[in-house]
Amino acid sequence: MKPSQNIRSSAQKFPLVDYCYQAPILNHSSAPCVKKSNSLSDISRDYFDAESNREFATDAAVFGTLIAMAIVPIMAGVFAVVHLLRALPLF
Repeated sequence: MKPSQNIRSSAQKFPLVDYCYQAPILNHSSAPCVKKSNSLSDISRDYFDAESNREFATDAAVFGTLIAMAIVPIMAGVFAVVHLLRALPLF
């Protein structure tokens, strides 16, 4: 015997949508006003004025370490290709 399905034909299939919804207006914002910078140097000066030297040094050290770690396998690959080219008889 097959189980019977308990589905009504008059049942609502989708949720009701309020098409007249309007987002509330935020009158009192706590965000500061954005001041416009005239050039890229103004933007970078503002950024580095706000950034502490210790954080910059830490970021520079991590970046340098990542670059050094990326260069090691690249150089190993270059040396392997050079070694292969020296071992092949080209003429």
